[in-house]
Amino acid sequence: MMVCMSSVWRRGSVFAARLRTQDWACGLAGFSHRFYSTKTAPQIPGMEYQDAICTLNTLQTNASALEQVRRERSHPQLQMQAMRGFLERAGLTVEQLDHLNIIHVTGTKGKGSTCAFTEQILRSYGFRTGFYSSPHLVQVRERIRINGQPIVKELFTKYFWQVYGRLDETKDAHGGTMPAYFRFLTILAFHAFLQEKVDLAVIEVGIGGAYDCTNIIRRPWVCGISSLGIDHTQILGDTIEKIAWQKGGIFKPGVAAFTVKQPEDAMVVLRSRAEETRCPLWVCPELEDYQADCGPLRLGLAGQHQRSNASLALQLTRTWLQKRCLPGGPVGLEAVSRLTAPCPGSTDQSFPSTGVENTAGRQVASFKPSPTMVTGLADTEWPGRSQTLKHGAVTYFLDGAHTMRSMQACVHWFRDTAAQHERSASGPVARVLLFNATGERDSAAMLKLLVPCDFDFAVFCPNITEAVASCNADQQNFNVSVENMLTRCLDNERSWHLHHGAGNTKGTQRLIEDGLDPERKADTLVFPCILSALQWITQGRDLVLADPAERDLPVKPSVMAKAAPLCDAAEIHILITGSLHLVGGVLKHLDMASSK
Repeated sequence: MMVCMSSVWRRGSVFAARLRTQDWACGLAGFSHRFYSTKTAPQIPGMEYQDAICTLNTLQTNASALEQVRRERSHPQLQMQAMRGFLERAGLTVEQLDHLNIIHVTGTKGKGSTCAFTEQILRSYGFRTGFYSSPHLVQVRERIRINGQPIVKELFTKYFWQVYGRLDETKDAHGGTMPAYFRFLTILAFHAFLQEKVDLAVIEVGIGGAYDCTNIIRRPWVCGISSLGIDHTQILGDTIEKIAWQKGGIFKPGVAAFTVKQPEDAMVVLRSRAEETRCPLWVCPELEDYQADCGPLRLGLAGQHQRSNASLALQLTRTWLQKRCLPGGPVGLEAVSRLTAPCPGSTDQSFPSTGVENTAGRQVASFKPSPTMVTGLADTEWPGRSQTLKHGAVTYFLDGAHTMRSMQACVHWFRDTAAQHERSASGPVARVLLFNATGERDSAAMLKLLVPCDFDFAVFCPNITEAVASCNADQQNFNVSVENMLTRCLDNERSWHLHHGAGNTKGTQRLIEDGLDPERKADTLVFPCILSALQWITQGRDLVLADPAERDLPVKPSVMAKAAPLCDAAEIHILITGSLHLVGGVLKHLDMASSK
């Protein structure tokens, strides 16, 4: 960390000098957004990818940015006003965003998967896609995807310094303010998509909807709301009705919106929001209602919960294609009949009306997906969500579930999938849970859901990839201290014991040299970082983690002795869940390609 930050500050003065002296095409010093175009501005030589990431991370700790965020939480309407100001300072206008042909998606559970299905289908049609999502798993550039791939380091670096430079040059005239981390990345994504001339942009909401900075979009082509539940209560409210009100804030007049089946209390609020906004709102049918020539639709993402996400994606893509294929559109009106067809017996022989009359949350008819849609659903990949990786005798089950509903879905998926793998195992299988949770989430309640999975060990660690000092800037989080993270892990371990009826154990035993760990029984351990946890769980049986370059803190012999069940097992099955950041840290060590 110190290496990283010193690099930033050393280059900072050089960067400022270049901004003052270099003759940029857009003239940063006296910049006015009215004269901005999306032509590529020159890249500042010498400012590299890691410099960009370390500078980006300062926006997590910028005092003025954090103070602005706190102030806006009391007056959320100020959030959109501030976002418009930052957008203009970066040289963009809301009118330019209209040209991105946006699909805007919110929800509590499944919005990222819905976006992944949607993007894959439209890319399968040959469109050049942009996709903005959060959080990232391994590298921050995963949040900004071009044609399904994280934006390459060279483009991320170039566009980062273009946007950062314009904001930095104008900050003195605006009280020294810079946008906070997520807000900056949203502006950067818009800039990158305009520069790369995408045919469409799939935009996933960060938190909520009404006051999320992505909601600066004023003319999306279609909107979607995935499954709703209780999450981010300090920001969105503590009832399903309050949360539904926030999510319905992305509705726009005359823009078709789709949602999956919701709890009735939430649906009442969504209908009311749609009527107020004059937004036609439709409820998606079950995936089984779509009749394809190939039989039941096959999904690239595992789990029953993905079926409603796939149905929502089908309606979003169908509606987007309809608009694209209007007379004069690039695809041509004659293509409409080839895109989709209503299912036999359907009373709806056309695309949904864009008027608000007679919709009020009615269910939209299913249709016959085109072969391209069928292929797109089957080819969809979305790492860290119901993902299985097999490394020899070790199988990893990764799911970033972090709400009660998503954890219920995770448990259902894991029990089914792990059972299938165990049936084909060559001998006894050891089951291990690797868990962490962050923020305000009720980790004790989530852990209770995991108890019936019959784990042999429950292992807890913070979202720290490795204890050895390194400049892993992409995964640094300055919003919570290491002490708080470790305390949370110990609390999680106590909750696990309580759920098992072990009571509140006392006393500690240091299990790892120079690390933390309480007591305890052989079935629970707490490690100071992800790498230490993985190396203990796998016991040298995953060659990726056994690489000398991946060594971490030494473990005491007494702790190694507790691993006898792992050594005796023919296979080790590990469920990693509770946090997408935890899953991302695991993938950093398991998937070398994702770290390059």
